[in-house]
Amino acid sequence: MTQMSWERLLDPSRLHDRRGERPGGERDEIGRSPFHKDHDRIVFAGSFRRLGRKTQVHPLTDNDHIHTRLTHSLEVGCVGRSLGMIVGERLSGRLPGWITPADLGVIVQAACLGHDIGNPPFGHAGEYAIRDWFARAAVDGKGLLEGLSATERQDLLTYEGNAQGFRIVTQVEYNQFRGGMRLTTATLGTLLKYPWTVEHGGVAGKFGCYQSERELLAEVADRLGLLPRGEGRWCRHPLAWLVEAADDICYALLDLEDGLEMGILRYEEVAEILIQIAGGEPADYATMQRHGVSQRRRIAALRGAAMERAVNDVGAVFVQHEAELLGGRLKDDLLELCHPDLGWGVKAAKQLARERIFQNERKAKLEIGAYTTLGILLEAFIGAAHELHHHGRSNFKHQRVLTLIGENTPRPSWSLYDSYRRMLDFIGGMTDHYAVDLAQEMGGRLRGD
Repeated sequence: MTQMSWERLLDPSRLHDRRGERPGGERDEIGRSPFHKDHDRIVFAGSFRRLGRKTQVHPLTDNDHIHTRLTHSLEVGCVGRSLGMIVGERLSGRLPGWITPADLGVIVQAACLGHDIGNPPFGHAGEYAIRDWFARAAVDGKGLLEGLSATERQDLLTYEGNAQGFRIVTQVEYNQFRGGMRLTTATLGTLLKYPWTVEHGGVAGKFGCYQSERELLAEVADRLGLLPRGEGRWCRHPLAWLVEAADDICYALLDLEDGLEMGILRYEEVAEILIQIAGGEPADYATMQRHGVSQRRRIAALRGAAMERAVNDVGAVFVQHEAELLGGRLKDDLLELCHPDLGWGVKAAKQLARERIFQNERKAKLEIGAYTTLGILLEAFIGAAHELHHHGRSNFKHQRVLTLIGENTPRPSWSLYDSYRRMLDFIGGMTDHYAVDLAQEMGGRLRGD
């Protein structure tokens, strides 16, 4: 097979469906397609709700206008839905007859809503903190990683929010280890930005599936007809490129808005980039300036114009490159294939964020604190799992640690890797504030009731 087909790529069946059953078991239901159910299952999930207290860029901020992972995911979902519907309209004659533009829009929207669902507390700083802790554990002489396979060790040394997200939706949330959220394979494929395991993660350590979900990834790829690229690696689902574009558009533009809100960036430098991306000022922008409209409202108008231009351009580029997408041959991000002004503007926004926002002193201090917080938690929970696995029992301290896990407490008979994964499910699912509070209490700051 040299080319993927929309017929298979938009498969509405779920991983728990038996092969040969009517796809999704619900095509004739009035009001909601299987893909709308995917959207709702993600929205009502506890792991999605907790994103409201997880870092997007600025940890533990008290400013209610600053984005969290939840507000970011909702905004990415809106952009993704628009992209999906635009593509659905333009490809209407080449899609299966039972697929509507609204279906395509909600597939992309659902995947966008779930794209950050596996991020640990403190965002990317949390990922690096977990990776670094396991790197130190590998050489500290305590034997915490002894007995693990090479790929299991690499999974732990390369904690990845994308892979954790795939684990959450297929294993952890709702039907625990019996299908998880039981999303359609079309939505799961669209969610997989990196449809491969850790061996193919490269220097950046980007991959979308842990060893524990390897068979599920293979099943999703088989059902969708994703093109294989080696053992444990497949090409992306074409719609995954729209999720990536929606994410890039939102964080490039909205990071600037957050930087302005926090006084890190100046209005003029943010406005210049947004006007460049939009291809000019909105029609009513000059009037807003003359009437002394607030900077926040003017920036919102510029951001809206920039997003509209970006969405229309990306939708058009996707259709132009449909054959390359279906053949798994596309190399460039969709934004890079758009008008040079748009590509320049997004790059300029990212560069400004890297130089000014990500280097902000307050952010740096809080991220250092995140390392300490997660170090305390990992020492306690990974240490408890290690002792239970090797000795079949726990000392008093580790018994108390394990009581916090509840029904997910590892059993002595489990593999060490599975026990560690359960610990990381618990830690990775914490909000920023809960992680800080628990670590401080474990460190001796007792508050009582």
